Amino acid sequence: MSERVIPEGGRKRRRPTKQGAVLSEELIVETALRLVAQHGAEALSVRRLGAALGADPSALYRYFHNTDALLLALADEMIGRAQEGWRATGDWREDLRSMGLRIHACYLSHPQAAVLGAYRTTGRPHETRAVERILGILRSAGFPDVFAVRAYHAFVDQALAFAAQDAAALALPKTAREADEAVWNSVYGRLSADTHPNIAATFPLLAADMRDSGYPFALELMLSAMAVVLQTAAES
Repeated sequence: MSERVIPEGGRKRRRPTKQGAVLSEELIVETALRLVAQHGAEALSVRRLGAALGADPSALYRYFHNTDALLLALADEMIGRAQEGWRATGDWREDLRSMGLRIHACYLSHPQAAVLGAYRTTGRPHETRAVERILGILRSAGFPDVFAVRAYHAFVDQALAFAAQDAAALALPKTAREADEAVWNSVYGRLSADTHPNIAATFPLLAADMRDSGYPFALELMLSAMAVVLQTAAES
């Protein structure tokens, strides 16, 4: 793609595509998410998008500078979907918990797109709203601004890092994913207590726990640590 984006007010397509739809940024992003889910990163091209939309690929230049701009729009859409229906309760721990779990769940529901965009900074509306909300939760709880910023950074990086890792595992071909999961029994389950006493002693618990994401527990550890910092600040 090239630098030919037309301002929003002047870029609406007058004629419908071959499939009867009127092009919009929202339609392009939705179609791109579907294609990436079906075909992976290679689907993110103007040629494949144009074919899926029933439009000349050059029409996409009216909405996005290049494929990276489209990728940022996909990443921002994921952030937006994670926030849909979210409402603050006034309990900072519950609000951060629900926000983090929503981010994680949303990315796992679109693993191919998550792998592409979880590490990007978009600067787009959904992301800026999320930044404002999370900082608002922390500052309203009474965290000093210096700690609120650091806690925001750690909270978001933790959520996105787990989301990207867990999404990458889900995005693996089924045979590879099943082979990875089988390693716990085929390798770890056969280790001797003489050579690996800690693994042998905890193996049933270890094998069961490793079937699920470590994110919920890691999130609770972070929230508990933040509560200690808040209490210390209040007492000082």
